[in-house]
Amino acid sequence: MFKELKAYQKGFQLAMKIFEVTKSFPKEERFALIDQMRRSSRSVCANIAEGYRKRLYVKHFITKLSDADMENTETQVWLDFALSCTYISKEVHDALLEDSLEVGKLLGYMIQNPNKFSKR
Repeated sequence: MFKELKAYQKGFQLAMKIFEVTKSFPKEERFALIDQMRRSSRSVCANIAEGYRKRLYVKHFITKLSDADMENTETQVWLDFALSCTYISKEVHDALLEDSLEVGKLLGYMIQNPNKFSKR
């Protein structure tokens, strides 16, 4: 099951941390930075789950994992904006970025080794 994948678990934890952190952002960011950060971080998990269902077709699986990696990288950009806007401290930024980099490494491993996750 996709929920057993370490990349999914770490991605989910990161998305929940971002949800909690963004609760303290200014209200004027509700439909901008908050929304973007929450959507991109949650999309990582959604793409992993979708890809897992397509793992019988290696190219489709890799495409969805690549999409997850892209969303993870987007999340890193939003974290940089949050830091620059002083909505989060450097310490919070660095901790969340470290989590995101770990998710990226796990996704990279899966992309490079799709047959280890294949149904075949």
